[in-house]
Amino acid sequence: MNKNISQISKAKIPGFILIGTITGVIPLMLAFAPFQQIKEWEVPDLAKNKKNPITMNDASVIAGKDIYIKNCYNCHGKKGKGDGPKSEDMPISPKDFTKEVFQKQTDGSLFWKISEGRKPMPSFKKEMTEEQRWQVINYIRTLGGKK
Repeated sequence: MNKNISQISKAKIPGFILIGTITGVIPLMLAFAPFQQIKEWEVPDLAKNKKNPITMNDASVIAGKDIYIKNCYNCHGKKGKGDGPKSEDMPISPKDFTKEVFQKQTDGSLFWKISEGRKPMPSFKKEMTEEQRWQVINYIRTLGGKK
């Protein structure tokens, strides 16, 4: 009889290990899911070199700020630090526009990213005109101290 119990126990151990492994791995995968899209956001060379046709002046910055508040504030926050009211619910933290690494991007790169989007950020091609997207870029530049 002891022999049968021993055989049953050995047969159940692999199943127990498998179930334990699965139940341990799934929570880890979910915990680290937000880090899976840290991949660099590639911008085509043609887009990178595109120049902002909207002169950076008080009028374009004010217009850009109004558009920013309507379309970008909820995720990127009042001062562009990626701390908007919806940022906590995002699977990936919104970018901090005040950081030097962000501000080093070309206007063309920012225009392309705003236009095309990438989850969780939507495309704004239909939400904003080209002029509005360029105005938003002029405003975002002021968040990094440029004006």
